Amino acid sequence: MGFLSIFLVLLVLGACTSKSTFPNKFGDPVLVHIHELKDRRATDSLMLFLRTNDPIYRREAALALGSVQDTAASLLLGTVLLEDPDVDVRRNAAFALGQTGRFQAINALLPALQDTSHQVVREVLEALGKSVEQFDLPALVNFQPADTLEQEGQAWGFYQLALRKKTDSLITKKVSSFLRPSNSYATRLAAANYFSRSSNLAGKSYQINLLRAATEDVRPEVRMAAVSGFRNLSSKDALPAVARVLSSEKDYRVRVNAVRVCQNFLADETKEIIFRAVEDTTNSVSVAASEVIRNQGKGHLSAMYLAALPRVKSTRAKANLYAGLLKTVPSDSQLLKLNSLYRSAPVYFKAELLSALGETKAPYDRKALEFLSQELLGETNEKVIRTSAASAITSLHHQANKSIPTKDFVAVYLQGIAQGDVAVIGIIASALIDERLNCKTEIKDLSFLYTAKSKLKLPQDIESLQPLERAIAYLEGKPAPAILKNEFNHPIDWGFVKSIPATQRVQITTTKGTMILRLGVEEAPGSVANFVDLVNKKYFNGKFFHRVVPNFVIQTGCNRGDGYGSENYSIRSEFSLRRYTTGSVGMASAGKDTEGTQWFVTHCPTPHLDGKYSIVGETEKGQEVADRMDVGDRILDVVLLKE
Repeated sequence: MGFLSIFLVLLVLGACTSKSTFPNKFGDPVLVHIHELKDRRATDSLMLFLRTNDPIYRREAALALGSVQDTAASLLLGTVLLEDPDVDVRRNAAFALGQTGRFQAINALLPALQDTSHQVVREVLEALGKSVEQFDLPALVNFQPADTLEQEGQAWGFYQLALRKKTDSLITKKVSSFLRPSNSYATRLAAANYFSRSSNLAGKSYQINLLRAATEDVRPEVRMAAVSGFRNLSSKDALPAVARVLSSEKDYRVRVNAVRVCQNFLADETKEIIFRAVEDTTNSVSVAASEVIRNQGKGHLSAMYLAALPRVKSTRAKANLYAGLLKTVPSDSQLLKLNSLYRSAPVYFKAELLSALGETKAPYDRKALEFLSQELLGETNEKVIRTSAASAITSLHHQANKSIPTKDFVAVYLQGIAQGDVAVIGIIASALIDERLNCKTEIKDLSFLYTAKSKLKLPQDIESLQPLERAIAYLEGKPAPAILKNEFNHPIDWGFVKSIPATQRVQITTTKGTMILRLGVEEAPGSVANFVDLVNKKYFNGKFFHRVVPNFVIQTGCNRGDGYGSENYSIRSEFSLRRYTTGSVGMASAGKDTEGTQWFVTHCPTPHLDGKYSIVGETEKGQEVADRMDVGDRILDVVLLKE
């Protein structure tokens, strides 16, 4: 018997000891070992557990490989999917193959459509949506569901195709029928999200079903996704429905998505709708409407901008209205008013006003550049101000590419990078790569970039180090470097994991109220242990919600307050069959295996995050607090609740 075989036997024997003293499943040493192998991305060793006699360990190993995502395991996962006697093992194998993709996965998934378990087939169908290519697409499209579960799987498979831009009119026709109220909630939700992502909406019957779902479905989650599909309709079909939604819909999230649809139509067609929405009493709706106004930016609507400004309560909405004015009909009076607001504004309002300045149109763009440069290069200790100023300058560079010489921007870029701020380095490095800005002709000496690189380190600064390395390669005329990856650097403390209750709750007290989260240590042990450790250290106390996207997420945990902050370690991504729903708590990242201290709470189902961002828990109480949160709100205290 080989060493590894003996080791497995010993582990299994050890698992037979009493586990009653542990508050979660990791009293079982075999499960600890499987998750340790997952954390270390040890594919070969994990594959051994696919051959054990105990289905519990085969299930865990198959699911673990969905986080590792190594094609070396695809062949064995395919065998497991087709031959394992345990339904959950086969289902987890299908999930792992969908996560890994490529032809090895497809070759196993296609015959698994004949599986006798509806649960397995459901997972196979969605996995095919993630991985199938054109040649094998008919297997998914022509599949005839035998029950509700299989129908849900096919609907989510089609949604995955929409994410990959592999849809056509035949698929759209089939998905349209899934919107009917007689279908399950999961099927209708998948279909509605398909239409929010797909551009193949030709056909009157499809449009009728979509309009009905957006205005009549009993679930707001379906309505909000369906209304996003209006962007592909004609304005005469979409805008009357948008107006009805905004006047009668009680759920603010549906109104937010309805407002965003207007971005896809002419400003003159949507102006009455949008300028009413910007005064909505719900902050998220007002912000969403102001973002549309900012992006459309039509100078002949300036009187409506000015009329709306005093009636809008949200600082973010005000800043967006100023941005719309500055990008179309800037004036001395507007710049003076903005400057006056800026001097007395709270820090996050200042950041929003700086962002607005980045939209300034000539001939006032030179003044905007001078002001932004002062804020970037000045003595401020507020990192969010430097970050916002740097972003605004790069935006202004795109706006003023012809009216202000590139050399003037490059001069500011050199000084900004020389300050050594990690966020500023990353933001400016991204601008240097942009061929439209033509910075390459103005930079002869790259020593300032190498100096900046010497100040950054992995894993802490990966988000800025990546564009910096690309900028150096681009300016030197070399091929783009490989994508940076964090090496394993933060082992899980399994003794600590074993002390965390399987249903550990956390109370988050904020400036907007209190939330209670329920963590899932059994699904994401490394992520939850990291979260609980930070809670014990009072790390989150005082942190700002630096990112709030209406009807998407609120995000916090940044030690800088601008989204670029982290500590000098990273944890591994941990994926499972759990999906992002309303109130899911996920770990923010800059790519797989880059998670650290930042986390977010969702406002609604966000299926495009499934299998891509670790879920650490769910909101048990206080979702309305998350819905009220705005940028600049703060965590006052975080405590673990005793079970």
